[in-house]
Order: sequence, then structure tokens, then C-alpha cells
Amino acid sequence: MPTPIDEAAGLERNAVDSLPAGALADKLAVARAEGRQLRVKLGIDPTAPDIHLGHAVVLGKLRELQDAGQRVVLIVGDFTARVGDPSGRSTLRPMLSAQEIDANAATFQEQALKTLDGDPERLEVRCNSEWLDMPMADLLRLVGTTTAAQLLERDDFARRWSANEPISMLELMYPLLQGYDSVAVRADVELGGTDQKFNLLLGRDIQRAYGQPEQAILTMPILVGTDGHQKMSKSLGNQIGVTDEPAEMYGKTMSIPDGAMAEYYRLLLHREPPADMRPRDAKRELARGIVAWLHSAAAAAAAEREFDRVHVQHKAPDTMPDARARAQADGTVHLPEAMSEAFGMSRSEARRLIDQGGVALDDVVLSRGEHDVDAGRVDGAVLKVGKRRFALLRVG
Repeated sequence: MPTPIDEAAGLERNAVDSLPAGALADKLAVARAEGRQLRVKLGIDPTAPDIHLGHAVVLGKLRELQDAGQRVVLIVGDFTARVGDPSGRSTLRPMLSAQEIDANAATFQEQALKTLDGDPERLEVRCNSEWLDMPMADLLRLVGTTTAAQLLERDDFARRWSANEPISMLELMYPLLQGYDSVAVRADVELGGTDQKFNLLLGRDIQRAYGQPEQAILTMPILVGTDGHQKMSKSLGNQIGVTDEPAEMYGKTMSIPDGAMAEYYRLLLHREPPADMRPRDAKRELARGIVAWLHSAAAAAAAEREFDRVHVQHKAPDTMPDARARAQADGTVHLPEAMSEAFGMSRSEARRLIDQGGVALDDVVLSRGEHDVDAGRVDGAVLKVGKRRFALLRVG
């Protein structure tokens, strides 16, 4: 059996911070001496309906801890999502409705289980509304653990304070609420992205104020999106969702810049990119690996065949969804309307894509302003939007 120091060194692989120094090894030693599992916490707010590969970086580290015999406490932040995490933000996040939060939370656990082991001995799922919907006396005790000066030391708050930009009381409350999650579940270790470092450290202070041992923290790198520059985010449109269809997942992975490949290999496949391959072949292996991990090896092979058919042979996919197009009184089809129905985009976005030359009917690129097309030409035609979206149009 490895020593706690050796075990901690393995678990810290790819982490940016392991704080305080030596704390994870100490926690492992104490848990081993007491004959119990470590309680390893991750909290994610359901502010969007889908988990993407950026989340999977932290989830993958949690799976390593599960495989090492520890217990993950996954906190669905249904209460903190009402506040909105200000980390990395220059403005107040828009508040979500209770219905939006509930709908997002409903899919969260299912998607997280694509990475995590669902064994109840190794996974505990909690919602922080269980304890954060607290009496006023309890809230005042929590607020009393932290000073305004501590909170304003945070980089994003400090920048906004210096620029005389507003900071809401709700935003100041967020780190306190997240820290109290650690108290409620008696966390031994907490994980998060590097943008969560302040919140994770504050959780230690709050645990100490409540007389609990302070958690060790691990921060993981922030995965860049498919643009290769900005943090992966659904709002930026540069995400690869863990529930994307295999062909979509494969195609998006093939679109990442070569310079981002090594990071994707290390953080998602937990190995270095092959040194003896050309970049394009290495990217194919990366795409196959990601699809096989989240779907299956067979799905990865099929996705690669589909990619080659569409992007190498320049043919339409073997299978594609049918989309209904409505004929207008003058016998034409308004394509922005059909695109909106087929792909869930706005009509203004559809018009913009047509005008930019990004839309084709049966491989004929539509001209700028070609928004209304004869119904006879549309019926049975393959609509192609961008590089990866196809639909078979039926007029009716």
C-alpha cells in the first residue's frame, strides 16, 4: 500500500494548486488511521442544462479519488444558483427562475454519472437548498464569520471596486454560502477550477469558525473551448457537451486548434499526445478517445466514418433529421424559418448565416439575401448549415 504522501502525489497530478502544502497527505493519513473514507466535495450550480468537457476535468479528478476508495459528495447548487457565482465576472449574473434551476438540476446528476461512479458507497448527491434555506439567526451567524475586507480582496471584486462598478450584496454572499456547504457536509477535501480558489480557501475559514477541521483544496486547470483561447462556456458557444451526439462531439474536437491538443489529452484522456503522429492524426485519436469515453468505442468509429464522409469526401451524412418547411402563399419557403425549426436558432441568426455564405441546399451555397426559395427546390433537399449541421427538408 502506498504511503499517504505517495498517494497524495498521485492524486495531485494535473492539479494547479494543492493547498495548504501537505494537507492532502495529512487528510489521507488521518482517514486511514480512523478507518474511513475522505469526504471529497464538489459543488456545481445548475445555471445551464448541460455539463461540458470543462466540467469533466474536475469530474475526472473526482473519479480518480473514487477509484482510490474515497467518497465524493456532489452538491447540486440549487440554492446558490439563485444568487449566481460572481467568479471571473465583471457584472452581476442574471438571476435564473426557480423553474429554470429545477429543470437544469434534473439533468445534472445523469450527466455527471457519465464520469463518476454511481455506487452509493462512493457517491453522495446533495442539494444545498437542504441547509441554505436557513433561519435568520443562522444566516447572521454565517455572515459574522467573514469581513467585508476579506471579500473585497477577491480579484474580480477588487477590480470592480477600483472601477467604481456595482457589487451586489447577493454576490458578496455567494462565497459565504458556498463555504457553508463545506460545513454542512463536513468536507475533508474540496475541488474546483482555478477560478474557485478564493471560494475554496474561504470555505476553510468558515469551517474553522464552526469548529470543524479545515478542508484541503485541489484546484484544476480551466479547459479552453474549441476556439483555443477562452474558457469553455456555453455562453461563448465554444463548448463540447458531455451529452453531444457522437458525430457532433467528434467534429467539435476536430475543430480545436493544434495548440490546445496537449491540454485536452492531459486533462481529459490523462496522457500525453502521441509524439510520433502528425497533428491531424493525433487530433483524430483525441476525438476517438473522447467519444469512446463518453459513448463507446463503436460510436467513436462510426463518428469518424461520418466525419470523413462529410468533411473529407464532402458528402452528406448517411442519416440526418427530417425538418418541415412551410410553403408561403407565393410558393416559396422562408429558409430562416425552416432553419429556426430545424436547429433551434433565431431567425436573425439564420439570416446572418445565409448572408455570410454559411448555408447550402444540396451543396449549392445560398447567396446573400437568398432567404426565400422556391418550394420545389426545397422539398427533399439537404440543408447544410456550417460544417456539421444537416437536415433533410420536407415541404408541408
